[in-house]
Amino acid sequence: MTATFAPAIGPTIGGYFTDNYGWPWIFYINLIPGALMLAALWYGLPKSAMRFGLLRRGDWRGIALMAVGLATFQTVLDDGNVYDWFGSPFIVKLSLVAAATLGDFVMLEFITPQPLVNIRLLGRRNFGLGTLGNFLLGFAFYASADLLPQYLAVTQGLDSEQAGEVTAWTGLPQLVLIPLVPLLMRRLDARLLVDTGLLIFAVSCFMNMTLDQNYGAPQLFWPNIVRAIGQAIVMTPLSAIAMLAVAPQEAGAASGLFNMMRNLGGAIGTAAIETFFTKREQFHSAMITPEVSLLEPATRNRLTDLQQYFMSHGFPDPATAMHRAIVAVGDTIRAQATIMGYADCFALLGVVLLVAAVLVALLKKGAACGVGAH
Repeated sequence: MTATFAPAIGPTIGGYFTDNYGWPWIFYINLIPGALMLAALWYGLPKSAMRFGLLRRGDWRGIALMAVGLATFQTVLDDGNVYDWFGSPFIVKLSLVAAATLGDFVMLEFITPQPLVNIRLLGRRNFGLGTLGNFLLGFAFYASADLLPQYLAVTQGLDSEQAGEVTAWTGLPQLVLIPLVPLLMRRLDARLLVDTGLLIFAVSCFMNMTLDQNYGAPQLFWPNIVRAIGQAIVMTPLSAIAMLAVAPQEAGAASGLFNMMRNLGGAIGTAAIETFFTKREQFHSAMITPEVSLLEPATRNRLTDLQQYFMSHGFPDPATAMHRAIVAVGDTIRAQATIMGYADCFALLGVVLLVAAVLVALLKKGAACGVGAH
């Protein structure tokens, strides 16, 4: 529930605080659940004496390499599209640092007796393929959560709170569905559950391929409900089936790696979908613009109609009215290209989820519930 419901409902809560109290409050509100979490951990975790001697056994080189590598890599992902990716020396330098440190980190983890991340676990069929599927799930999950509010703001003119109310329907049904998943896992193959959820999630993305200027909150209701159903039934059986070959003493390392890869997939997915949208919007604009030529009778008629409209609405000068008509046509082209770019992004996310479903189909069957309890 924390992995699926929380990110889904986040834009709703964040939108309310942004519009009513200002955007800094989306950070301040973490103080309250953070304090409750610390109190719960203090109460719930077993009491034991501190063992400072364990600090000497820490994989400090690995920690340093991973910290620098992930920090620079995350910066590249966040700012790459802003700085034109590898056209920027800043992004190039950060990319080289990220590649060098993460490459060293991976090699180090293979030879360190007590590695920070047990990468060897990825060599096991279920865990390796399951983690890759989880990476693609994170890619689509976080990218779709980022894409939908942007679409509503850019094309429909909704503010943060209004966009949050629309995206709430991606999260709220999960409160009902997620507690039922363990019951399904007792009766159905976990692979079937995961693939069903991924396919439902993919269908919800493909449902948004028909975007147009009138495609707003009412039209997004059912795709969001479908997406909520798919997301709700994926996460638990996927983690269970991926852990089949993991021994109890390896469970902590496996769980950390599994969840890190989902979050890494989300970071890459969010950056990739923004870049993909920019490129597709430019592509559609380039494809539409030549068709709107002054040599075309339809274009000339449209400009004449708009000129007459502006002349009758406060711009009596024909030249000024024609200029505004040309600007209006250009705005229409950009708006159409933008909508088509968002539609392409949802299509890409659907394809990513289909690839994840194929990977899950290659997993070995196992008693997922027994592993979950174990």
